[in-house]
Amino acid sequence: MADPRLYPTGSGSDDRRDAAYPGSERRLYNPYQDLNLPYRQLYDLPTSPEFLFQEEAVAQRRSWGENLTYYTGVGYLGGAVAGAAMGLRDAARGAEPGEPAKIRANRVLNSCGSSGRRVGNTLGVIGLMYAGIESAMVAARDRDDWINSVTAGLGTGALFRAANGPRSAVVAGAVGGVLAGAAAAAKQVGKRYVPAL
Repeated sequence: MADPRLYPTGSGSDDRRDAAYPGSERRLYNPYQDLNLPYRQLYDLPTSPEFLFQEEAVAQRRSWGENLTYYTGVGYLGGAVAGAAMGLRDAARGAEPGEPAKIRANRVLNSCGSSGRRVGNTLGVIGLMYAGIESAMVAARDRDDWINSVTAGLGTGALFRAANGPRSAVVAGAVGGVLAGAAAAAKQVGKRYVPAL
């Protein structure tokens, strides 16, 4: 048994009783009881982002590098998932009756990997071009509004299909502009009518 002089009952240690000896007067040892460290203030970090310049704090948008990373990553990830789903569908269609499970699993993995990689790369490149054109428009106009998004959609579609000829580039540019305009309108509607969570 421990010496009561080393662990007096009124020493200000933790009030929890020793679980091994219910009903006893022993308290748990707290090695930090005499250290008055402001540990709560050490780890009290700010919740808002920090900026080097006041101009950055005023602009409520991602930087061009963050924009580039975000659109490329979202495009690649979304394309990889969608392509894997298409590959799974193709593998299920191509399955032959009486095939062993190993052959079916191999077909599914090959098809999902091939389609996911192809579609992911395509949408990642589209996201990269869109982010680059949108960031260039923001830098040129010094404004962040729907015109930048629509112009970036037009430019991305036209540039992505430029190798297929001018007609294909014009059609793809129009589709890209309409999709970007619809996304910008949906964002504004969401800001206005959807409550903040």
